[in-house]
Order: sequence, then structure tokens, then C-alpha cells
Amino acid sequence: MTSTSAYANPVQETELWAEFTGPTGETQKVRGFWDGGAVWRVRFAPNAVGEWRYETSCSDAQNNGLHAQTGKFSCTPPTGETRFAQHGPVRLAANKRHLEHLDGTPFFWLADTAWNGPLRSTPQEWNQYLHVRTRQHFSAVQWVSTQWRAAPDGDLEGGLAYTGDNSRIEINPSFFQRLDERVAATANAGLLNVPVLLWTLGSAETQQVNPGYSLPEDQAVLLVHYMVARWGAYPVVWILPGDGNYGGEKATRWQRIGRAAFGHEAHAPVALHCCGMHLPAAEFRGEAWLDILGYQSGHGDSADTLQWIVTGPPAQEWRHEPRLFYINIEPPYENHIAYQSRQPHDAHSVRRAMYWSLLNAPTAGVTYGGHGVWGW
Repeated sequence: MTSTSAYANPVQETELWAEFTGPTGETQKVRGFWDGGAVWRVRFAPNAVGEWRYETSCSDAQNNGLHAQTGKFSCTPPTGETRFAQHGPVRLAANKRHLEHLDGTPFFWLADTAWNGPLRSTPQEWNQYLHVRTRQHFSAVQWVSTQWRAAPDGDLEGGLAYTGDNSRIEINPSFFQRLDERVAATANAGLLNVPVLLWTLGSAETQQVNPGYSLPEDQAVLLVHYMVARWGAYPVVWILPGDGNYGGEKATRWQRIGRAAFGHEAHAPVALHCCGMHLPAAEFRGEAWLDILGYQSGHGDSADTLQWIVTGPPAQEWRHEPRLFYINIEPPYENHIAYQSRQPHDAHSVRRAMYWSLLNAPTAGVTYGGHGVWGW
């Protein structure tokens, strides 16, 4: 769609929505997003075959290019061979113990860690990576969607997700257009996109680069809404904050951000990625927008680290209500130097942590990481 009004900072000054009505009368409302210049887009994945109708609404009702636009289209059966074409996107299973596809087929989370992959790869490199991970039977890829502590200068071309004063950020559409290609390639390879939306943890030198730390709550929510609008039509699980401590007083910030970002509209499953040996289950168990508590047994190899997996919070908290489910989304990375022994984690060390993490609670999945791959 083409805006008929000009805005100095479009994402700060107006909002676009589209309501879709399906063949049986069900409705779904999704956000639109600014894609540079006067261009705005809406991305939507129908969940039923048949005729769909839509009508847009813009917070600027005088914008005749965006407001009250109507149309219809026909949705035909999918023709692809990926798990998503055959079974649909993923959702929380009814028992809240694992993920499943839209048709009820269980989805086993076997993710790889490529934090910098989409940011720093060429198209050829990313396609080769996807080919290898698909051949190895991975089902998901975890990656970071903005500049962060390990990519403070942004993507391969030096592009940043946003610039300007943190109190009123300016979105860079070309940065996200480049990531769009990686998101589509990942989905087309049959791998679930698992982007970290707001990386949090960093050193004193890099904290200001991490949006989960440096952005005020309203701007963090705005950035999340933008990325969800761009990629929400793909099979996805959102990691809201990355590698942070969300306990105690810090929990209230993330409760507010989560509620504002995901509490008022339908969305794909949402996870936390916690810092090492940290599991704030009591603080987040009652948050309706949250589905997965992603814990990090981390890169230590002491007896305490191993015991934490099998007798600590990951092995205990799943028993409580309301239910969340738990995935070790950062066990030790293969070849990462262990914190205590100062020796690289070998295959045995990695398998031990991963296997124990699959058996300490109802099995939903686990993540692998290769040191040298995640940083690209």
C-alpha cells in the first residue's frame, strides 16, 4: 500500500492494521509495517482454504492510501514439501508441555544456534548453512534480529536495525529487508525461525548496543511490534529478551514489556532466553503471553552445573501450575572453553548436557550450539 501522507518518523506517528475474515466468518487482525518511503505492507498467513476478505484501518484516518482499504483473495491448499507446508505453523500444544503443528502433529524442537548467521552471512553462505542443518535433521534456528553485543556494528553491510535517540528510535527498513530474505530461506528449508527480538545481556562496553537493556519500555515494544508484523506470517517462535536476568525487580520490566507486546493480540509462541543457571519461573508462571521458559545451563563443567540440570529448577518447576514448558536453549557449545576446567567442551560434554536436559522434565526439545558457528 502507498501512504498518501508524509511522516517524519512513520513508525512513531501512525499505525496500520488489517482485519481478515475467513470462509467461515472467523476474523484475524494483524499489524502492518512501514517498508520505506511511502510503502506500507501487511503480511498474513491464512489458516483455511477458501475466500478471504480484508479491510485496513489506520490510526491516521485521513490517510486515504492506508485507511479503509478493502479486498479479497482465495487461499488454495499448500503445495510445498516442508513440515510447515504439510502440517502448518507451530503452536503450543493443548497440554502445554510441547509444541505442535496446526494440524496437531507434534513438533520436536532441535534447534541450532546461529546468533549472527542472518546478520553476517551472504545469501550463498546462509543457503549452504540451511542445507547442512536440514540434512542433519535440525528443526529450528535461533538467531538475533538487531545489532547486539556480538554484532555492535549491525549486519554484514554495516546496517543497523534502528538509529536515532533511544527515546524515539528510527527504524531502518533496508536492514529488515535483508533479513526478510534469510527468514524466507529458513522457512522454505523447513526450519523454524527463532529470532531473539531484544538482546539484553552485555559487558559494560556493549550494554548500550543491546536493545533489551538500552531501550525504554515503549520503544522496546514498538520495535517488537515492528518485527512481529514483518515476520509473523512465517512459522516462528519469538524469543522476547535474550540472555538476561529476569528475576526480582527486573521481572517487572519484562512483565510489562511482554504484556504490551503480546498481551492484546494473537501471536506465535513466545519464549524467554535466560542467562546462565537462572530460571525465574515464579515470576513468569502467571504471564498469559509467555509459553516457553528457555533456560541456559551454560558453559560450565563443574559438578554444580551438572547437578543444576538434573536436580535444580529445570527438573522441578515444570510440576507447578499454571503450566509453562522448559527447554535448555543454551547448553554448552561444542568447543567453547569450559568456565571451570578451561578445556573445550567435547562431544561427550555437549551430549551429556543435552540428553539430561531432555529427561529432566516432559520432553519438548533442546538446542545445540557450535562455538565458531554462532558468531559466524
